[in-house]
Amino acid sequence: MFTIRWSLPAICCTLLMASRPPAPPFSPPEVRRDPSPSNPPAATTEVLVAAAADLRFAMDSLVAIFTRENPDIIVKPTYGSSGNFFQQIKNGAPFDLFFSADVDYPRQLEQQKMTISVVHVYGTGQLVLWSKTLDPAHDQMNTLLDKSVNKIAIANPDHAPYGKRAEETLRYYNLYDKVKDKLIFGENIAQTAQYAQSGAADVGMIALSLALSPAMRQAGGKYWLIPPTAHQPLLQGFVLLPHSKGNPGAEKFSQFCSSATATSILRGFGFGEPSN
Repeated sequence: MFTIRWSLPAICCTLLMASRPPAPPFSPPEVRRDPSPSNPPAATTEVLVAAAADLRFAMDSLVAIFTRENPDIIVKPTYGSSGNFFQQIKNGAPFDLFFSADVDYPRQLEQQKMTISVVHVYGTGQLVLWSKTLDPAHDQMNTLLDKSVNKIAIANPDHAPYGKRAEETLRYYNLYDKVKDKLIFGENIAQTAQYAQSGAADVGMIALSLALSPAMRQAGGKYWLIPPTAHQPLLQGFVLLPHSKGNPGAEKFSQFCSSATATSILRGFGFGEPSN
């Protein structure tokens, strides 16, 4: 029979180990990072643009191409009717550039010394008859007299240039009195196109630039180009506004929109050659 002898130091050591709490898991030392990187990102510049609704898709393309070449400049377009923008700018709305579907609006601002550049004419808008269910090329303007046509969408003539030209066209063809009870009015030409696309209107008198857009093509509608002799020209232009002072990004975007590249893009979206 074996006898195990414990020494007093061994017993004390054993008791101490049994009563000691387990060691915490190992953690690597915290790495301190400099909150101020040695190469901070370049400061960005914002450019606020008021753009006529017929420019929605063309402007988006212009902005995309410009931004690729100038990533430090953020262009933020807002789309609406030119007449409404004109009133907002007169009341101090903080836009850097104004792209109008009627060149007369920026020219009025220029005359009132509310611009800091000359007015640049970038093209002419074109009006079309568009329908999701009919082919306007068959009967052209007489499409509006078809028995299936109950609603005809046009932009509001009170402040939308395309609406004014649509009304002129209806009077030119002696159709206004015959169809005036069927007219529904979009706040701007983009909303007018939405009425036609959604079926809220059977026919719409809209901008060619919108008829050529992917959304309208996908809707499966057809259009007929209204002869420009039926209405006053839709001469369109843009101008730099006082809010852009000290903003080099606004000046740079303005120069780009006057370039051959921008002109080519605008032609691709249905804007005709300007005729000053």
